[in-house]
Amino acid sequence: MKFRHLLFMLTIGFNLLSVTAIAADEAPSADPAVGADGFAIPQQKKKLGDAPPPPADAMSPLERVKNTPIGELKNPYKDNAEMVKWGQKRYMGNSCNGCHGGTGGGGMCPPISNETWVYGSDDDTLFRLIALGSDEYMKQTGKTRKGRENVVGPMPAFGGIIKTDDEIWRIVTFLRSIYRGDPSRADW
Repeated sequence: MKFRHLLFMLTIGFNLLSVTAIAADEAPSADPAVGADGFAIPQQKKKLGDAPPPPADAMSPLERVKNTPIGELKNPYKDNAEMVKWGQKRYMGNSCNGCHGGTGGGGMCPPISNETWVYGSDDDTLFRLIALGSDEYMKQTGKTRKGRENVVGPMPAFGGIIKTDDEIWRIVTFLRSIYRGDPSRADW
C-alpha cells in the first residue's frame, strides 16, 4: 500500500512538472521585443488618427482645375509639418510610390525629389499634373516638357481617383518635404 501511495504521489508530481514545463514553453517571452524565434518583433507604428477635415470650399480636383485660371492654384499648406504626414499617407495610398519610389527617388518614372522637374515645379503645375496626367496637362496648358530624365513615360490622371483638391495639396506638401536639390532652385 505504501508503495502504491508513493507511486501515486510521484506520478502526480511528475505530471505537475510536465504541465509546468509545457506551459513555460508556450508562454510568451518576457521580452515582448523579441519573438520565440529570437528575431525582433516589428513595432506597431503609431496611427495618425483622423485626418483633418478638408476646408469648406473643397471640391473635386477636376472641378478645381476647371474653375481656376492657369497659374493661380496655390498650395494652402506650404511648410505645414502636419500636412506632410498626411500627404505621405495619400502619396502611398494612391500608389504614387509605385512609379516615383517611396522617397521620391524614381524608378519606373522620373524622380520627384531632385532638381529636374520635367514640367515645372510651381504649385499650379504640380496640382494640374497630378489631376490631369501629363498628356491632358500638355493639351490644356499648351506647355511642354521643361526637363528630361532618363526614365520617361506619361503620368496617369488622378483627378478622378483622388476625392478632393485638398488631398492633392497634401501630396504636394509631402513632395516639397522630400526635395533634395539645391535649396536656391526651390521656386515655391
